[in-house]
Amino acid sequence: MASKPRILTSGKDMIWTLIPLLAVCALVAIASGNCSVGLTGTASDDKTPAYDVYNGLAADARTMPFPIRRPPTPEGWKPNSGSTGEMAGGATSSNVGWVTGTGAYLQLTQTNASEDDLVEKLGGDDVSSGTGTKDIGGHTWVTYSTHDDNKFWITDLSDERIAVMSRGPDSEMEQMAQSVLAQQPLPK
Repeated sequence: MASKPRILTSGKDMIWTLIPLLAVCALVAIASGNCSVGLTGTASDDKTPAYDVYNGLAADARTMPFPIRRPPTPEGWKPNSGSTGEMAGGATSSNVGWVTGTGAYLQLTQTNASEDDLVEKLGGDDVSSGTGTKDIGGHTWVTYSTHDDNKFWITDLSDERIAVMSRGPDSEMEQMAQSVLAQQPLPK
């Protein structure tokens, strides 16, 4: 079949050429298993590799000037991040994050910073004062919230502060708060 003269080629021809190409690309992506729709919003939908909490917190325990506790990962949760950071006044922090069973992100922060510095780090300028307290694991946790519905709880263990932060349900935050307090500090 003879091709059309170039002058008669239009944008419609380009679209009809791209449609089969995009369909082939979609089929290859689906067949390779490298994409998912993720309609349920749970931790099992996430295809990224899990963060190694065990070794990450062990390394932090060796280098941080304060005790580090390693809570077990709850059933149905997926650890997805970990970091260390500097805070005001030369303090440092160890942070680990999970995608919980309900699909919410939950962060555990352990630091030697003061509570005021930790509040500023976690809530920014969005937090002015605590919203109340909770007694969990034999310790008092001061509760905070921001204008964008982020909440975090902080407890003071004299030589360190521990914070649990999430937008998820309070029950998951309580579970992590109780779990981390039940652990003995890791060896240096």
